[in-house]
Amino acid sequence: MATFSIENFGCRATEADAAALRRELLAGGLTLAGGHTSADVVVLNTCTVTAAADSQAREAVRKIHRANPQARIVVTGCYAQRAPEDLAAIQGVAWVIGNSHQAEIPEIVRGLGARGPSTDFVPVAQLEDDPMSLARGPAKILTGDIFAQSTVQIAPATLMAGDRTRPILKIQDGCNNRCSYCVIPFVRGRSRSLTPDAVVREVNTLDAAGSKEIVLSGINLGSYGRDLVPRAALADVVQRILAETGLEQLRFSSIEPQDITEDFVALVASSDRLARHFHVPLQSGSDRILHAMHRWYRTEHYAERMNLIGCLLPDAAIGADVIVGFPSETDADFQATFEFIERLPFTYLHVFSFSTRPGTAAATLGDAVPLQAIRERARALRKLAGRKSDAFRVAQAGRTLRSLTLARGGDGWTEALTGNYLKVRIAGRHPANEWHEVCMGTDGGAEESAGELAQLSFRK
Repeated sequence: MATFSIENFGCRATEADAAALRRELLAGGLTLAGGHTSADVVVLNTCTVTAAADSQAREAVRKIHRANPQARIVVTGCYAQRAPEDLAAIQGVAWVIGNSHQAEIPEIVRGLGARGPSTDFVPVAQLEDDPMSLARGPAKILTGDIFAQSTVQIAPATLMAGDRTRPILKIQDGCNNRCSYCVIPFVRGRSRSLTPDAVVREVNTLDAAGSKEIVLSGINLGSYGRDLVPRAALADVVQRILAETGLEQLRFSSIEPQDITEDFVALVASSDRLARHFHVPLQSGSDRILHAMHRWYRTEHYAERMNLIGCLLPDAAIGADVIVGFPSETDADFQATFEFIERLPFTYLHVFSFSTRPGTAAATLGDAVPLQAIRERARALRKLAGRKSDAFRVAQAGRTLRSLTLARGGDGWTEALTGNYLKVRIAGRHPANEWHEVCMGTDGGAEESAGELAQLSFRK
């Protein structure tokens, strides 16, 4: 029986795609290998949000090919959709399959595995005739118009071993925004959503399989439901999850600032089943740079929303993405960003150095920021983020927080995650996917509370 391995690069949406691919391949009769070196077929699900992400994918292909030259490598994901010819030219690649044709991957992988690692693969008939299937040397390319996609592609929520802890449920894909630096709309297509009925069904299936927390994910999660008829909203489907499922905790991935409304924050505050965790992309604290980025808000509006969260949910985690070195960003622009972040109740940051993406509006802008300045600015923001993270952890001193054990652990400890996104270590080795109560210490550490976990009213 043919074996496969799969590796994912990038965001929560690509993690969900990779998990769906893995389930489909297993359901199709293939066997999951112990690693890339023993697999007949290796599937790489790529990211292309930065040049570094592209480089990471190319290096992964070369490394896998060196370690296992007989393996047939299939590259898919956002990089495969954007620049398939670049990937097809790398030795060892058998297929490059864009996001537009990910549904074809199980059939192609079964064909590759059935023919064995040492024979050339001939595409199945229906793919040979596909006008969007182009041969480039030894590798085959299968990609097409991502804007023709009208539905969210998702595998049935049948869990495999190891999937129970915090599975990601992608309920929205694509993006209708056109931020000047971002290539993702061109490789993910227009915004599209699962129907509310489908979301509730998937949550119930995951809950029945034993998942205690689910992460709702999307490329632009806050735009969920605007493409549906009748139109829906993220808050509406969350209310249905609370009313119609027994899920114990729901967490949200990134939500744009314009979608953080007073009603939405009040909804999160209304239920202990909703994680106190908001990740709200900022990108810059300079209004001039936000305008050049084609972002739909200004710092005043963003600050209002973050302070609203801090007021209604003072113990919530608040994270943000920030880009440093956007073309024409001056020292004054960066200083405005630094001071803006310093004032707001952030608990962590994801700091990115600007990376030119082909085909975006920002790629044509001049006034590139010197690399050394970008590095210094990124370093300064990461230090600020570290101070804010430490202060938030210390501010939790004396609180008892519910945490969910993760797979990671060591000699005498197990890692767990609190609802407000703090990683803690619990004494002893415990299975993943268990609730524990931890008491936060004055030094930012944590220890498990004495006694049994309180019986909270999660079930209907």
